Amino acid sequence: MIDQNRTLYGSRPTWSLQPIGYFWRHTALRQEVPDVRALADESWEIAPGERSVSLPAYFLPGQFDRVTGSMYTGDVKTEMCGGVAADEAPVRAYLIKDAILQSSAVYKGGACTWLGPRKKRLPALRIDNEISRGASYSSYNGNAFFGMWLLDDCATYRLAETDGTPINTNDPPSRHTLEYENWLDMKPVRLGNAYVRELIVYDDLHQTRHKRERCRENARRLLSKVDWKTHAGVFIMRRGTGAKRILENERELAEYLHARRGFRIVDITTMSVPEIIGACAGARVIVGVEGSHMIHGVMVLEPGASVLTLMPPDRFCSCIKRVADPDGQHFGFVVGAKSGEGFTIDPEEVERTLDLMPL
Repeated sequence: MIDQNRTLYGSRPTWSLQPIGYFWRHTALRQEVPDVRALADESWEIAPGERSVSLPAYFLPGQFDRVTGSMYTGDVKTEMCGGVAADEAPVRAYLIKDAILQSSAVYKGGACTWLGPRKKRLPALRIDNEISRGASYSSYNGNAFFGMWLLDDCATYRLAETDGTPINTNDPPSRHTLEYENWLDMKPVRLGNAYVRELIVYDDLHQTRHKRERCRENARRLLSKVDWKTHAGVFIMRRGTGAKRILENERELAEYLHARRGFRIVDITTMSVPEIIGACAGARVIVGVEGSHMIHGVMVLEPGASVLTLMPPDRFCSCIKRVADPDGQHFGFVVGAKSGEGFTIDPEEVERTLDLMPL
């Protein structure tokens, strides 16, 4: 039951044909459907755009020879070598009146914006809730990937909490999601559907200084809840979570770094957020398979610290580097060798790469 004092006007069942209209135009007629931001009644700039230049990564010779595929990236070699300039778009807000929120999408007129992956093939039409003024901090990537929720959506929440009722989609939250919301003082309203008299949505995906400061504010909130001091590092175990990329010698590598360098071992499948943050806080380096689970550590990594990702050869990804660079963190990687259903990483290569990094 939604709190009636949080600008909810009441639960009155109604219907909207806008989702079926989108489905018909986009799926049946193959027409381009405009973004709802194009129909915004008002828009304003929260923070200006800026130009960024990527930093060089740390890696051993011959790593790119092993790469057989990449994710969400272009020329991986050029990006990892640094010096690539990119224009980071301004942080903007858009006010959309008489919006329909339905199944991870926002509709108005003939426009639609998806805030997450489509949950059902056919759209729902029933609307159960009405809200006077809401601010959606959800993003498509944040609904698809836990790490992007923690970095992107939790940063945008700091905007939404001042603009209206913070709205999230109605996906069942994970245990870690609820624990982070508690520690970050987040109090969202989860809605599967609603008519919103005034809805605010944001462009806030680029790594501007304004966004990075909101991320640092979230980090300060987390760090304030644990006693910590600087230590050698953390190996974050992925195990079988998320999209399949199995490091077959993950446990062996974690124990190797624990014995050789005094690394702490974090197992996200068994540990709570307080335990994870307590272990990661103050680490000089975070090591683990590339993926969302690494953001547990990256979230509280201090500027000037390092992150070393272990890359499957068929799934090279630079997403974490694009977050580390603006915070002045050092990024390194080791590309594994295909093995059975997964891949393996040479422990000596990990140590040699760590020796290259300013720890």
